Order: sequence, then C-alpha cells, then structure tokens
Amino acid sequence: QLQLVESGGGLVQPGGSLRLSCAASGRTLDYYTMGWFRQAPGKEREGVSCIMSSGGRINYADSVKGRFTISRDNAKNTVYLEMNSLKPEDTAVYFCAARTGYYCSDVPHDFGSWGQGTQVTVSS
Repeated sequence: QLQLVESGGGLVQPGGSLRLSCAASGRTLDYYTMGWFRQAPGKEREGVSCIMSSGGRINYADSVKGRFTISRDNAKNTVYLEMNSLKPEDTAVYFCAARTGYYCSDVPHDFGSWGQGTQVTVSS
C-alpha cells in the first residue's frame, strides 16, 4: 500500500521560501500522478499543483503560478514543491496526494492516497 509523508513545512516571513518534500513508501511512484493540495482554516482543500507520472505535464493554480515549482524524482520516490515569494495567504496545511489516473486533476476526490500534511505559516 502506498504511504506518503510530507516534510519541510514551517514558519517563514513574507517573501521567503520553503521546499516541501513528499516521500513515498510501499510502492514506486513511477506510475502515479502526484498532486499538492492545501487547506487553510475554514476553507476547502484546494489544488496547488499537479505533475503527471511521466513529468510531461504540470499544472499550477493561478494563485501560485510563477512562484511555486513542482518536481519529482522517481529514483528517490519523492515529489517536491518549491515555494518562493511566499505570501500570508499561502498559509495552510499542505498535503501531497497520489492518483493512478494518467491525467492531472485539482479535485481532491480524484486522488486515492494522501499524506498527513505539513503546516506552512507565512507571517512576519
């Protein structure tokens, strides 16, 4: 069974950077499409970015385009989210998720495996 563990969250000042990691175990990520989601208090979980299993197509939410970069290292069974120019509105719990479907999606229901989340707080 696929298990996902996020790390790299923390407290950062506005304009700062963080790199989140999502390490997988139990199965290889080679054939999974991977997504990053976030959920702020009182808000619904929203898609941040997605990368296809081949890495051939990548999607970003409009709110993070140009600031966040998703990548994957299948040899390390790990997916990353590089976050730059962070804003207070980026504050949320960030989750990585995996789906066996070929195409990217920003719908949480489309993803069958989830990590426990890592807190990102952007504040001065």
